[in-house]
Amino acid sequence: MAKMDPSNGHSRPLDIVPNREDKMKERGQWNNKMEFVLSVAGEIIGLGNVWRFPYLCYKNGGGAFFIPYLIFLFTCGIPVFFLETALGQYTSEGGITCWRKISPLFEGVGYATQVIVALLNFYYIIVLAWGIFYLSFSFSWNLPWSSCNNTWNTESCIEFQRRNDSVDQSYLANATSPVIEFWERRVLRISSGIDHMGELHWDLALCLLIAWSMCYFCIWKGVKSTGKVVYFTATFPYVMLLILLIRGVTLPGASRGIQFYLYPDLGRLSDPQVWMDAGTQIFFSYAICLGCLTALGSYNKYNNNCYRDCLALCFLNSGTSFVAGFAIFSILGFMSFEQNVPISEVAESGPGLAFIAYPRAVSMMPFSPLWACFFFIMIVLLGLDSQFVCVESLVTAMVDMYPSVFRRKNRRELFILVCALNTGCYHLTFGMCLLFVAIFETVCIAWIYGADRFYDNIEDMIGYRPGALIKYCWLFFTPATCFGTFAFSLIKYTPLKYNNEYVYPWWGYALGWLLALSSMVCIPLWVTYKLCTTKGTLREVRLTRRAVSRVQRCHQSLVSPRLNLLLSPSASTISPDRPPTCPRPSASSRSCWPSFRQMATASASEGPQPRTATSPSARRSPTVRG
Repeated sequence: MAKMDPSNGHSRPLDIVPNREDKMKERGQWNNKMEFVLSVAGEIIGLGNVWRFPYLCYKNGGGAFFIPYLIFLFTCGIPVFFLETALGQYTSEGGITCWRKISPLFEGVGYATQVIVALLNFYYIIVLAWGIFYLSFSFSWNLPWSSCNNTWNTESCIEFQRRNDSVDQSYLANATSPVIEFWERRVLRISSGIDHMGELHWDLALCLLIAWSMCYFCIWKGVKSTGKVVYFTATFPYVMLLILLIRGVTLPGASRGIQFYLYPDLGRLSDPQVWMDAGTQIFFSYAICLGCLTALGSYNKYNNNCYRDCLALCFLNSGTSFVAGFAIFSILGFMSFEQNVPISEVAESGPGLAFIAYPRAVSMMPFSPLWACFFFIMIVLLGLDSQFVCVESLVTAMVDMYPSVFRRKNRRELFILVCALNTGCYHLTFGMCLLFVAIFETVCIAWIYGADRFYDNIEDMIGYRPGALIKYCWLFFTPATCFGTFAFSLIKYTPLKYNNEYVYPWWGYALGWLLALSSMVCIPLWVTYKLCTTKGTLREVRLTRRAVSRVQRCHQSLVSPRLNLLLSPSASTISPDRPPTCPRPSASSRSCWPSFRQMATASASEGPQPRTATSPSARRSPTVRG
């Protein structure tokens, strides 16, 4: 017979406290600032710094390319980078729900970013698998891409590491190098066309499994595991880059490559393509419009100085790209010197640099397997932290949308596992998608939510207002520049060709545009959906922003649903973990509207001491006094 519980007089005990397994877990925060800084650094400093930026410098006028690059950096890169990071820190939400808190009408911006990052996850993990595949072949004394004595080589394969002028040049024109045959016939195993998919290759599938396994265990415990892993993945590539830089500049012919890398050609600045390359490079290398910065910033403490962190990280990113150019082009200069060919014949961009040009140069060095291991370890680590932060961004967005579902024991880990198992596609999103999303991000914050209003929120977090240049970039220059670059990319669009030879069928281009539009249509579709499903008339949204601010602060019960589409009432109390920082009136009347710190101080003098605003589990929302 069950014993009586003296507390309730029943034979069945009263379960007041629910089982620990059924409790919702806390969202979590970074343990310290260093974890946040290294996580963002690992995300933004990736393969593009090594294989894209140096080539763009060489292609677009050498040192002259820094002029448009720095202009885009200070007017687009840093402002949008800071906007997304501050938005995440202020709302403590992922890439979708942060926009719901700011402006429900523009929640589609969050969906667009997550579609882009989902497609990017499928593409980037393949590149990481290629790096692991090359690394596995680097642990041999004779590198397989340095000779033609392999089963995948053809009769036209010739080992011409050093060009001999006595050889028939017409014969060399039809020959292929072993490094290209290793890339196309051993790694890619290229079929005759996109309509011939080929068969599954288990060695590459195993590399893909290893890549996803590393990514999974880096983020399976959220910020607790991510914050520890980045101490290695974000710093060790710098060790490899430094070793390769020292080795590169000491090789014969290195000065030739560095000269081509930096020699300024100011005449190239008249080419609009140079300016477009500079703008797209900023968006690619700074991980803008992917929701990653918002997700990482959302785990910050509320009073973290995100403005200072963003400036330091942006300069670190661009500085890394600049230094990587010396490491890469010193090696290419050595290869040009050894083969006695112009630098233009050996310079490559993208995967061609990482998997063709650099392996070919490494095969010419003494102790080539050692340098191959160093290079591909750097490639794998650069790709790994960028990959698992992108996956973490997607997971954070979904968990914040459905916290009662995913913030339970082992459910988040299972969701990450499902994301890993549903891969297998290889496609690349258009850069114009990022430009399209950036336009709406800046318009939403600067014109709908209000640039001054967002500056008030930032001041409440970090204690001061950033320089006015960033605000004016949000208002005018950034959306105008993004729109101009977006329009130019549409006007100058040319169908993609593989190796400038293979033309894809019409349905291949249609599929590519469908993937690109799948993210961009999220914004107008969501706006249409909200306007059609929300009660009220459009005339109710014509109130001025100042009137909206006062209505929301003093008479929230009178705000109509249609009005709330533009300025969410929940923005006044962003979350139970966040202080209520409502839009404030003009500076002359700001003293009548106490800040969060003033209200917290007043509450402390009237009653029990309030908990600190830096602990998410301890924050509370004090009553706003009107």
